[in-house]
Amino acid sequence: MKVVLVGINSQYFHSNLAIRYLKSFTKDLDCEIVLKEFTINDRKENIVKELYKEKANIIGFSTYIWNVTLVKEISELLKIINEDVEIVYGGPEVSYDSCEILKKFSGDYIIEGEGEETFREFLIEKLKNNDNEKLLQIKGLYTKKGNEIIYGGKRPLMNMNNLVFPYEEDEDLKNKIAYFESSRGCSFMCSYCLSSTTHGVRFLDIDRVKKELKYFVDKGVSLVKFVDRTFNCNHKFAKEIWSYLIECGGDTTFHFEISADLLTKEEIEILSKAPKDKFQFEVGVQTTNNEVLRNINRFVNYENIKEKVDEVKKYKNIKQHLDLIAGLPGENLESFIKSFNDVYAIEPEEIQLGFLKLLKGSKMREDAEKWGMKASPYPPYEILYTKKISYKNILVLKKVEEMVDKYYNAGKFDISIKFLLKYFDTPFEFYKALSDFYEEQGYFKRNISNTDYYKVLLDFSLQIIKGENDIFLNLLKHEYLLYNKKKWIPDFLDRIYLDKKVEKNLRKNLSKQDHIEVYNYDVLKFIKEDIINKEKYVLTYYDNGNVESIPLINY
Repeated sequence: MKVVLVGINSQYFHSNLAIRYLKSFTKDLDCEIVLKEFTINDRKENIVKELYKEKANIIGFSTYIWNVTLVKEISELLKIINEDVEIVYGGPEVSYDSCEILKKFSGDYIIEGEGEETFREFLIEKLKNNDNEKLLQIKGLYTKKGNEIIYGGKRPLMNMNNLVFPYEEDEDLKNKIAYFESSRGCSFMCSYCLSSTTHGVRFLDIDRVKKELKYFVDKGVSLVKFVDRTFNCNHKFAKEIWSYLIECGGDTTFHFEISADLLTKEEIEILSKAPKDKFQFEVGVQTTNNEVLRNINRFVNYENIKEKVDEVKKYKNIKQHLDLIAGLPGENLESFIKSFNDVYAIEPEEIQLGFLKLLKGSKMREDAEKWGMKASPYPPYEILYTKKISYKNILVLKKVEEMVDKYYNAGKFDISIKFLLKYFDTPFEFYKALSDFYEEQGYFKRNISNTDYYKVLLDFSLQIIKGENDIFLNLLKHEYLLYNKKKWIPDFLDRIYLDKKVEKNLRKNLSKQDHIEVYNYDVLKFIKEDIINKEKYVLTYYDNGNVESIPLINY
């Protein structure tokens, strides 16, 4: 018997943890199990062709909000081509309303919730090669039998330590994000999150976790993302793992979702010793309005979150990604704008401006009418409007979201944005004005190049800046050279060419890789001290990443 487990990821560098767990948990059984991974950008016809070529008896799909529509269409095509192939679905998008979903889908089975034990029992029965009653009695399994859907009943949560490490020794994880799970469940009850439907948190044995994390370090995996919902909910566990990873060395970066307000003084002391880029933190702020936090069953105060984020930030060794959610119950546009400005003032490395999704199985979906919420009936079930915020305002925030992602999160425009912010009362006003400019110029409707982002910012600045255009142009050119190849500079950045003798003299002590560029000001002094020296300066961009400025008059 041949089984193909399919993960259709949102991006090519992602990897699917669920199908790896299923394979590792059943690898001792007498059947061939193959993993196939694609992305939502792959052509449907190509995915069908690749799966058909496998000549599988059973095909299993890992199903999420980002791929469920594609999975449905692919499985329909596979059934048309070969009606004998059996199709099983699993994942959060089919674990609620499973009976109704299986009626609408062309597949044969749905595995509800945690899938490892259910999948194993399913394969054992299938290997017996008969349609016996035991198959219909498997807990956690929905079976389509004619026009009837038969449910085997609720399966108890499994012992985490029964899981089998999901990665193979020879697996190639180069250029991939590897996902890792050291716990399941969440100690919080946020009403928009599916984790709130399962009470309690279960942990892997900590010595086992250390051993498995060493696998990633030894293989030189660039980024490992913990999928634990709140990694630091157990202080002893978090401290020991963080300390171990710091001692472990290596170049692997580990990403954690944490609740910043839970961080203790002792934990922050440990984190302060981490090498730069060893850890990344994702902090779900969601809103800085404490009343709205109560509406979503988050019993924390923003002030506590901010205090801890600021403490971590001062060590400059951990990248922090702060999340906001638009469309939360009871939050209007003004409140969300305040949340945005509050979070922006912290100056985290990244800000995610997301939008509420009324996920199947979440309490928020049940309470939608109470809050006047209307969401799309199609995945990912994103909010359209609420009593407090209109669809028109959601569209405004959508445009701002794109500007924040393209300019703030890129990390390549920090100097230019800081200069432009002087002309606006708040950060939100700046990003809204920039998004309005984008829309007026038609940029939202077409793809633009990396260089174009600088040109757009320059054109936008000409509408905003009064009398300091040349300063901004010099800053923008400097920022371009910091993050792009230096052999070619676009014309709009106003390159100043040196006399050949002067350039030769400047290059006496430089390597071929070092770059020199002429400016009308001492850009570095202006950035550090806001002081303008109105004479030409040469900035040397050394191959090692350092930059220094010298008055051109010296040459």
